[in-house]
Amino acid sequence: MPSLSTCAVAQAYQIRFQSLFHTGRAVSFPCDGQGRVLLEALSERARQNYERACAGIGSEYTMPTVVPGDLH
Repeated sequence: MPSLSTCAVAQAYQIRFQSLFHTGRAVSFPCDGQGRVLLEALSERARQNYERACAGIGSEYTMPTVVPGDLH
């Protein structure tokens, strides 16, 4: 189980996959500053979406970028 401090750090950033076909559309997931996603912290559905996004790089999505997280 991930520690609270690990989860807090992971949510400080997001890895974002922009759609190649739909301007302004993207999927994003919590990550650390290096773009590493804590898969154990994701729900099953989010994990599947993340894996789909990774597999779709170049055909559906751009290379992902790491951006500051939405800390609200």
